[in-house]
Amino acid sequence: MADEDGFGSRARRFARTTRAVGGLAAKVAGERYLGVNINRDKHAGDLRAALGGLKGPLMKVAQILATIPDALPKEYAEELRQLQADAPSMGPPFVRRRMAGELGPEWRQSFAEFDLKATHAASLGQVHRAKTLDGQDVAVKLQYPDMKAAVEADLKQLQLIIAVYRRYDSAINPDNIQLEIAERLREELDYRLEAQNMALYRHMLRDEPGVQVPDSLPDLSTNRLITMNWLTGRNLTELDDAPVEVRNQVAANMFRAWYVPFYEYGVIHGDPHFGNYSVADDNSMNLLDFGCIRIFPPTFVLGVIELYEALKTEDRDRAAAAYAIWGFTDLANEALDILNIWANFIYAPLLEDKVRRIQDAETGHYGAEVANKVHQELKRIGGVTPPREFVLMDRAAIGLGSVFMRLKVELNWAEMFRDLTKDFDVDVLTKRQAAALKEAGLQQP
Repeated sequence: MADEDGFGSRARRFARTTRAVGGLAAKVAGERYLGVNINRDKHAGDLRAALGGLKGPLMKVAQILATIPDALPKEYAEELRQLQADAPSMGPPFVRRRMAGELGPEWRQSFAEFDLKATHAASLGQVHRAKTLDGQDVAVKLQYPDMKAAVEADLKQLQLIIAVYRRYDSAINPDNIQLEIAERLREELDYRLEAQNMALYRHMLRDEPGVQVPDSLPDLSTNRLITMNWLTGRNLTELDDAPVEVRNQVAANMFRAWYVPFYEYGVIHGDPHFGNYSVADDNSMNLLDFGCIRIFPPTFVLGVIELYEALKTEDRDRAAAAYAIWGFTDLANEALDILNIWANFIYAPLLEDKVRRIQDAETGHYGAEVANKVHQELKRIGGVTPPREFVLMDRAAIGLGSVFMRLKVELNWAEMFRDLTKDFDVDVLTKRQAAALKEAGLQQP
């Protein structure tokens, strides 16, 4: 454990990721520039296997890039989307060593029961079910070893992935994407910060009967171990054949779980992955993971609402001002019009005051056709540089939209949006955000 965050761990990690990612870079570049034919399906599967075995932040990076249209060939994107869901868990000997490293050699005496077999394995850690000495069922999330070293090594590899992306396509300048991913990944290593995020969400959603947020147990938590009360629920994928009334109720609860924090406090959960929530018996949402949280300046939320008003009234100047609030600079008219194609798609359910699906078209992925069109148009005009704040906001919107599309939900999205924003005041949000962050022990952006 002594070398966990040292040069040796980083060097070993860098060597292994270089083999995995470097192979992708060489083969994609060879195909694009030298006309070399490769078996994309096989190589994509090999890449997924290599990254899945490595675990860690590079998996998250790959998943994010997989959601950016045309960033990588579709065969790679499809394989990388599955990484987190299929991450292999580590066995009992590993668990015993890691628990002893976090809670001391007598750690087992802190629990009445502890299942050494993981119930869920993801990119940075795995979850075990346990019972405290007073009989409370808890979830124990244990971070894998060497994760700090892994993050730093993988962020180096991120530069290589970005270089592949930029050679393959110039529609989006990913510099700010890279900065945002790096900061968020480093934050996700700090489980005490995650406990504070959890406390923040408990506060923000305290009046929402359709959402449950666990509470952490500080005496059984460290920087790399977090213990929280166990929330029982089923995976959302089990609702595919449920009555439409059930699916609609779940979706409405999920909508509020994500957007009450955003419109009332300027906070977004940036990772609507299926493993980060479950559905309780009463169809309420259990939020389970709080590592990828973004706190926005209140003016960013104002920009979201201003763009809605601009699209609603077809006010081009107001739309330009909204993009400027977000941080898009020097947008020419043509670039503005292209961004509005994407914005009109994202806002479409909010602009139609009727019960409807989140997306009318029956396509494999939410927004894929529109995103590809926008992407090609941006490439044609030389590209744009999205602001950092845009990354997780867009990721959350697309992730939620994909869930709503899968469930074939039919709701009046405009009515739900109006309910959240009808009394919006940026000064009120500023004060409310400051009070909530102070209570949770967090800093304002």
